[in-house]
Amino acid sequence: MRISVSAVPPASLLEVRDVHVVYGAGVRALRGVSLRVEPGEVVALIGANGAGKTTLLKAIAGLVETQAGEVTFDGQRISAVDAADRVKRGVALVPEGRRLFSRLSVAENLTLGSYGNRDRVYRREMLERVETLFPVLRERARQRAGTLSGGEAQMLAIARALMSRPRFLMLDEPSLGIMPRLVDQVMDSLRRLHEREGLTMFLVEQNVPAALDLADRGYVLQTGRVVLEGSSDELRGSDLVRKAYLGM
Repeated sequence: MRISVSAVPPASLLEVRDVHVVYGAGVRALRGVSLRVEPGEVVALIGANGAGKTTLLKAIAGLVETQAGEVTFDGQRISAVDAADRVKRGVALVPEGRRLFSRLSVAENLTLGSYGNRDRVYRREMLERVETLFPVLRERARQRAGTLSGGEAQMLAIARALMSRPRFLMLDEPSLGIMPRLVDQVMDSLRRLHEREGLTMFLVEQNVPAALDLADRGYVLQTGRVVLEGSSDELRGSDLVRKAYLGM
């Protein structure tokens, strides 16, 4: 973590303060969202379809414009910083649906993940890192991304994001479209990544039990507003979460 001149690190790696996002003809996707993510944490974002979860991730990544509020990363305001520069600062997003280049090989997709750094030694080191985390990608290196299984494709999407060596990794529905038996593999890979490297993660996940098992804390988003926050244990015990998202 970068140390400031005063030798006091920022309180949070990411801070979102009173962020509003409006689409088209006045459709309010986010209504004053505020939250924080500390260095080394895994934080889950829970909510129904249409609650604004993906919009929030895109706003943090710089892919949608915020009409009000502030996004701060590592103590610096980044609301006016474009998406490519946010990647260079250490922010990476694994999008919903993976968005792979289906006609390119696994190896080519991974190379594109490190487009911001063309140093061959750097790319070799990062490739070794992601292939150690996801050994199947080494076996599939020459295979077209579009021919991978759902679980393999998700592993490739995560690995591609990791090729930029992020400090803050956002994941949008990593279990979506994956066979149940492979969901555990993906979640276990994220757990190993966090345990080995202490990577900070912000996770949107429809599988709420799996998300809370992985996360330290979480937020509940409803109609563009944060309505609840707490530790994973506190959220599991919440009547709102139990009834709306855990089916209890």
